Order: sequence, then structure tokens, then C-alpha cells
Amino acid sequence: MEKAFVSWSGGKETSLACYRAMQNKNLKVEYLVNMVSEDGKRSRSHGLSSALLRAQSDAMGIPIIQRKTTWESYEKVFKRTVSELKKEGVEIGIFGDIDLQEHRDWIERVCREIEIKPVLPLWGKDRERLLKEFIRAGFKAIVVATKADLLGKEWLGRRIDEEFIKDLKRLGNIDLCGEKGEYHTFVFDEPIFREPVKFTTGRKVFKNKHWFLEVIPKNEK
Repeated sequence: MEKAFVSWSGGKETSLACYRAMQNKNLKVEYLVNMVSEDGKRSRSHGLSSALLRAQSDAMGIPIIQRKTTWESYEKVFKRTVSELKKEGVEIGIFGDIDLQEHRDWIERVCREIEIKPVLPLWGKDRERLLKEFIRAGFKAIVVATKADLLGKEWLGRRIDEEFIKDLKRLGNIDLCGEKGEYHTFVFDEPIFREPVKFTTGRKVFKNKHWFLEVIPKNEK
């Protein structure tokens, strides 16, 4: 059985990719890997509280490795982190990308340079089918960030459900999975969680042409 890590953002694609990988009897997901801001408080990818991602890790029973980095040092820190995992026998990296070629090119180059095999379980899949698979498998998630010129603050906090899909389709100009950054999500329950992550929501904040929803772990004051 090959050991793997998941490049973890806390959102729907990374969660579904992890779920699919865990259904492969030849793979064992040993770690979640997450890059965080210089102060350690926020995830680099979605801006989620680092504590929320640790709560997801606890719910899954899979250790999460969080490393502080700037955007400029992201690649260097990522490669160093994964190289450390190689010493423990980790050979595969799981990524949740769907079809952005520049992302895949980066993943394949970086993994090649550190001799890790990249696996992208969602690559090239139909957006609507992925969302419906996500919902029907029992995943639960909310929208935590949007591009303000495409989706207003009223979308923050919305559950990812069948009605959500219908409303996005009506807009016509939004990637259903938000693959181009139209929106980001936080997964608070899924089939492999031992219990849901408990959280509260706070303010809706406008910053850098995006809307963000404050999501706070219930044990964090």
C-alpha cells in the first residue's frame, strides 16, 4: 500500500479528492498538508482560520501539517515540507484541481523535482456531476469567499446543495465549481468525519475585490 498526502485547503474539491483517494485500497492517506500565512492564523489558499483546518483534521483522524509561508516562498516551503514526508515513506500527493492547466503544470513540475507522484482524482470531470457526487455522498459545506464582481455578499454562508447548483446555472457566467476562484468553500461535515466541525459565522468583510465570511471554530474565542 502506497502512502499519500493531500494538499489541503479545507474546501470541497480537496475534500472530495481526499475521499476518492481513501476509497482506493492501494493508497493510504497519511497526512494533510496546508500552507498558512506568516502569522500562522490563516490558510494561504482560502483564507480560512488555521484552527478550522485543524478541526477538520481531528474529525478525520488524519494529521495535518501546517507551514508558515509568504506567496513568494510558497513553492520552496511546500517542497521542503513534502520532502520531509518522503523520509516517512510518502510517495504520492493528492490534489483537487479540475482543469486549470497552469495549476497542473505547477503540480507536475514540483512533484517531479522532489520525486513525488501527483494524483488528481477530479481532473477533467464534469462540474455538475462532481457537485452532485459531493452532495449525495453526504458532504456539507458553505460558501466562505466570493469574487465581488461575480457573486455578491448574499452568497456567503450558502450551503452547497441542489438549489445552489440551480442558482449558479441561472447566472450562466460562473464556473459551477468556482475553479477560477469565483467562490471558495468550507467543508464542515463529510462521510469520513467522525463528527461535524462546530463553528459560528461572523461578519461579512470586503477586501481586495472579494467578499469573505468570518468562520470561527466554536472552541475559539
